[in-house]
Amino acid sequence: MRWSLALAQVVAERMRWSLALAQVVAVLVMWIGGASGVFPINVCPCSKRSLCQPLPAKLQFQVEVLIFDFGGTDYQYYDWSKITAVVIGDAFNPDLLCVAHANNARVIMKGNIPSAELKDRDMIKAWIRQKVDFASASFFDGIYLEQWQKIKGGTVEYEAITQLINDIARVFHRAIPGSQVSINVPWSPHCIDGPCYDYVPIASSCDFLFVMSVHMRSETGDECFAKANAPYDHTYTGLSAYINLGIDSRKLVMGVPWYGNDYLCKHFQEPGRCRLETVSSEGGSCTFSISTPKPYKDIMQELPKSFTGRYWDDNYKSPYYVYKLADEYHEVWYDDPESLSLKATIMKKLKLRGIGAWFGGFLNYSVNPTAAMQTEDMWNALCPIRRKWSV
Repeated sequence: MRWSLALAQVVAERMRWSLALAQVVAVLVMWIGGASGVFPINVCPCSKRSLCQPLPAKLQFQVEVLIFDFGGTDYQYYDWSKITAVVIGDAFNPDLLCVAHANNARVIMKGNIPSAELKDRDMIKAWIRQKVDFASASFFDGIYLEQWQKIKGGTVEYEAITQLINDIARVFHRAIPGSQVSINVPWSPHCIDGPCYDYVPIASSCDFLFVMSVHMRSETGDECFAKANAPYDHTYTGLSAYINLGIDSRKLVMGVPWYGNDYLCKHFQEPGRCRLETVSSEGGSCTFSISTPKPYKDIMQELPKSFTGRYWDDNYKSPYYVYKLADEYHEVWYDDPESLSLKATIMKKLKLRGIGAWFGGFLNYSVNPTAAMQTEDMWNALCPIRRKWSV
C-alpha cells in the first residue's frame, strides 16, 4: 500500500489542471448535487458535437491497447494509431475526450469500489447509478474499476463484489451501448497479494480483467535483493493461471509498467547484488515499500550518468543499472523496449485481449531527437499496429 501511495505521489506531481477542467468539474458537481437529471448541452468541450458521442458498440478491435492518463497535455503526443482506450484519473483534461474520439479511442473513467459499503445493497445501487449518470453526462465510454483492499473468499464482501460487477456491467451496457466495463486484478489469481475475487463469474460479467502484471516484487518473499519489477516468467505464469481457471483468454488484458523501481542498497556487492533493508510484511520480507517508483523518462535521463550503464538480467528478462548518490548505492530495475517487446509476445502466445501501459505521461515527449526516438520505441514495443474490425 505504501508503494501505491508513493506511485500516486509521483503521478500527482505531474498533474496539471486546466481552467476548462475546473469549469467542467464545477458544472458536474452542481449537476450531481442538484440531481437535475439533465446535463447542459453546452458542456461538450469539443468543436464538433459528434465528438462528444460515445463510440458505437460495433467499433471493436483485434487488440486492445489501453493507456492510463493522469491529466496535463501529454495526450497530444500519444501515438493514437495504437490506442483503443484511455483510462483517465481525477485530473482530466477535457480536450483529451475530443482527441480520443476523433481517433476512435474510448475514454474510460475510473471508479474506486466502495469496499466499506459492499454489504449495503441500497448504497451500492445508488453508487452504480451515480457512476453511470456521471459517465453519460461526461460523454465517457465506460468505467475501469479499482479495489485495493484484501478480501477473503467466503466473506460477504467477496460475494458482494461479484454481484456489484455483474450489476454495474449490466447498467452501463444498457445506458451506454458500446461502453466498456473492466476491473483491475492482481498479477496472479492465487490470492498472493491484493484483493481476491471470484474471477470466473466476474470475467463473464464484465468486458475484461485488467491484469496488473506490475510490481510483483512484493510477492517473491525470497532473499532480499533488488530485482525486477515485472519478471517475464511471473507475467506469463500469472496470466496462464487465469486461463487455467477457465477464463477465456480474450477476457484478459495484460498491464505493463512504463516506470521502474529505485532501490536503496543497504549493502552493495556488485551490479545485481544490491541487498535491501528487510521489511516485515504478510507477503514476505521484501516489499515495494522499500523502493521508489521512477518514470521511464527520468530513467532515460539518469541512465547515462550511472556508473554501470545498462545491465540485462536473463533470468528476469529485465534491464537495470546502478548509480551512486551521497555515498549511497541505488539499483534501478525497469522495463524498456526490449523487455516490453518480450512481454508483448505473451499476447500472441496466450491469445489475450490486449495490453495496457501505466502511465502515458511517463514518457518524454520533448523535441529532443534522442528522447523522441526512445518514446517512439516504447510505443512500438506495446503493439506494432492497431487493426479495427466490426462485430
